Amino acid sequence: MFFVDTLEFEGLGNRSYLAGGPDAAVVVDPPRDIDQVIAAAARRGVRIALVAETHVHNDYVTGGLELARVTGAQYLVPAAAHVSFPRTPVADGDTVTVDEGLVLRAIATPGHTPHHTSYALAEDGRGVAAFTGGSLLIGTVGRPDLVEPRLTERLARAQHASAHRLADELDDEVPVLPTHGFGSFCSSSQAEGDATTIGKERETNDALNLDVDTFVARMLAGLDDVPAYYAHMGPANAAGPAPVDLTPPERADAEEIASRLAEGEWVVDLRSRMAFAEGHVAGSFNFEGEGKLATYLAWLIPWGKPVTLLADTPERIADAQRELARVGIDRPAAATTGDPAGWVREGEQLASFPRARFADLADVRERDDVVVLDVRRNSERAAGHVEGAVHIPIHELHGRLGEVPSGTVWVHCASGMRAAIAASLLDAAGRDVVAVDDGFDAAGEAGLTVTRR
Repeated sequence: MFFVDTLEFEGLGNRSYLAGGPDAAVVVDPPRDIDQVIAAAARRGVRIALVAETHVHNDYVTGGLELARVTGAQYLVPAAAHVSFPRTPVADGDTVTVDEGLVLRAIATPGHTPHHTSYALAEDGRGVAAFTGGSLLIGTVGRPDLVEPRLTERLARAQHASAHRLADELDDEVPVLPTHGFGSFCSSSQAEGDATTIGKERETNDALNLDVDTFVARMLAGLDDVPAYYAHMGPANAAGPAPVDLTPPERADAEEIASRLAEGEWVVDLRSRMAFAEGHVAGSFNFEGEGKLATYLAWLIPWGKPVTLLADTPERIADAQRELARVGIDRPAAATTGDPAGWVREGEQLASFPRARFADLADVRERDDVVVLDVRRNSERAAGHVEGAVHIPIHELHGRLGEVPSGTVWVHCASGMRAAIAASLLDAAGRDVVAVDDGFDAAGEAGLTVTRR
């Protein structure tokens, strides 16, 4: 009997897979931190015989090269991918045996990248799984605009053709197991649901239900912003990532924290937005460890800028360090945990700012002329925004702080997480800020005018 184990990475919105038989297995699109993949194989009691990449990833640093080196596995990489390390190139139609009776077949599915390759797993000739990477996702497909702007429309058309090829070649009951689509910005739209099959996608996926021109026009119109750090992921993966080092970083005391802030380095507080607002090191930034830490920190930080991590527990530091390594922020400069009062020098005080709801904003707006700052993405704002609000997407705010009008700034997003990041950026810049920690649906309910104009 075959098995397929799913490894989920919620912070990045991706999945990897371990699939095999009684003795041997293949790993598809492994993460940078390979220890958990090795542990999953150990729990199954199987040898990792193959490591397969569906494409050169644009949203995270792969652990494939290191996993293959450590385990002695054969490293399968699409033949057309331009990489600088030894691997086994795979082309359309190539097959490789995973375990007795279990065969993996490469299917060229260009679209997300020109060289993208899906893998169909068959047991005794019967299709049992399709690892579709950034091709056919749950209810959508991978975005085609991450490689080269001049190729975007061509790749979008290729996505349509690739989705049809998978649907034509695979039976309806075959599970579709994508890498992207669970929050990843590599998806052209976000997946709804947790599992799917070829048959379900045939019924619901636009790529399989719209003509190519309509599909391409609709997809291109819906593409959202691309995280800035994506520009560094592809080159890192093509060059061959170095092994990851997850040993604890150097411990920072209050003097070192102050020194690093004075040098213009980033000091990142991983605590909850509630705890941060109540008391934090002045000049530090709040990226919640339980939020989309890697995505937003890697998106906002100037690439290569040293980062020091602050958290309530060593476990939170370790989790953050692991997540950041997945996007190429390999080693925190320093870290510390414990009581925030110990993070500032003697005689210094922790900074703070208030949190509020949209109802509070509605009340104060009736009395005072306050600045409302919307840090959601363009597509979110287009669906409805508070009338009169200034709009600067969160990923642009650090470079556009000077554009925020004078006065107390009430900053909001869709739920509170990004507003907390924005509030910390404004607070560090010396602005008076109120973080609106509320769902956007509450804005209209509070009596604020929400408009699409």
